[in-house]
Amino acid sequence: MDPLLERLVSIVPSEQQINWQKLEFTAFFHYGINSFSDREWGTGKEDISIFSPSQLDTDQWCQALKKAEIKGCIITAKHHDGFCLWDTAYTNHSVMHTPFKRDIVAELSKSCEKYGIRFAVYLSPWDMHEASYGSGKEYDDFFCNQLTELLTKYGSLYSVWFDGACGEGPNGKKQEYDWDRYYSVIRSLQPEAVIAVSGPDVRWCGNEAGDCRESEWSVVPTEVFSQSEIAQNSQQADNKEFREKKLDQMTLDLGSREVLKDAKHLIWYPAEVDVSIRPGWFYHQSEDLEVKSLDELKHIYLNSVGGNSVLLLNIPPHRDGFVTDYDVNRLSELGQFIRSTFASSNMKGTNLYASSTDGIHKVENVVRDDESYWKAEDYSGESSITIEFPRFQRVEYIVLQEQIRLSQRVEEFEVWTEDEAGESIMLYKGTTIGYKKICKIRPISIKKMRISFISCRKSPTIKYLSIH
Repeated sequence: MDPLLERLVSIVPSEQQINWQKLEFTAFFHYGINSFSDREWGTGKEDISIFSPSQLDTDQWCQALKKAEIKGCIITAKHHDGFCLWDTAYTNHSVMHTPFKRDIVAELSKSCEKYGIRFAVYLSPWDMHEASYGSGKEYDDFFCNQLTELLTKYGSLYSVWFDGACGEGPNGKKQEYDWDRYYSVIRSLQPEAVIAVSGPDVRWCGNEAGDCRESEWSVVPTEVFSQSEIAQNSQQADNKEFREKKLDQMTLDLGSREVLKDAKHLIWYPAEVDVSIRPGWFYHQSEDLEVKSLDELKHIYLNSVGGNSVLLLNIPPHRDGFVTDYDVNRLSELGQFIRSTFASSNMKGTNLYASSTDGIHKVENVVRDDESYWKAEDYSGESSITIEFPRFQRVEYIVLQEQIRLSQRVEEFEVWTEDEAGESIMLYKGTTIGYKKICKIRPISIKKMRISFISCRKSPTIKYLSIH
């Protein structure tokens, strides 16, 4: 028995974190006063009468998401400028005091329910408009009152999303956020929701460019969840360089044995990859021809959803309240790729063999796509699953999932096949698996495949295996 490995596998996700991870692919809607001022960050001094969408249709937003197989969405209920998209009792700086006079959060919530999409909210603690910002408890009272409105009036939320931005308010002061109080309100009113980014449940991946780690660990040192670090690494001002910045080499390894062996405390803190379908996060007509290509989005999808992360793709609605054809067409193409590639598996009729089991969790469980799983014998060294197909199968993608209820365990694995002469050919060499790993290989027809788990924490626990 290895005390370090026993400690590492004792760190497991909450039910909320598991349910969040199962969404896999979600959307961000950045919409607000900036959509009309053609800015990324507002000032809090805008004349809100400019907010007058002529074709707002949240059903159309959700229809666009369905085309892309997106399972949840987040709305910027209030961005840094302080303009509120819902019927709030605590400020006149809201949609209800514009010529539009419609509660957009309510409309999107109803559309999500109609189309079977989970709903969530982004609420900026930084408020450039609110006079009490920077005052301490007075602003915290204001913020918690608004948070309570969002948590109680719009149905079940799967996430409450905070970023780490903390600038000056209209009085030139900065607010010291009472995070523990904010979290307490959320836990009380929406206990099933995860608290993301500047929160204890979901970790920002570290960039807005869609860059993903080769080895993404969900078990990390508690220090990774540090409000001061999150704030320091968050965007401090609107600039293109930040949006295009890749991961820093110093932050690539968050959870290897070497990193964790001396950590005092550990947490389950899974990653979310947030990236915009356009250069900006709010809509700008000048970016209509700069929507990411299908190849770019496929790359991001395969490396985020297929790299132990949830993908949060920003889709900024047009100022008049609809998702443009430029974006809808690209989303439709992406959805077609996802469906045509992953909707069905070529595992029917296969014979499965394992190097060992724990005597309870059999290898046949890996094709069931439920909560059952295969578990190798503990501390048995390198272990493997061998798959024999009834006929030659053309393979381009191999999907693996760990049973993360028992933590994240696989550190290194390889996929092998044989040529006609019986010689072994390596198809793929990987590191972490976690919730899901999508292995893209050179297309090949095979009749036999072996997945070898070279290094694991205690033993591998594989929940699902499929080929496409």
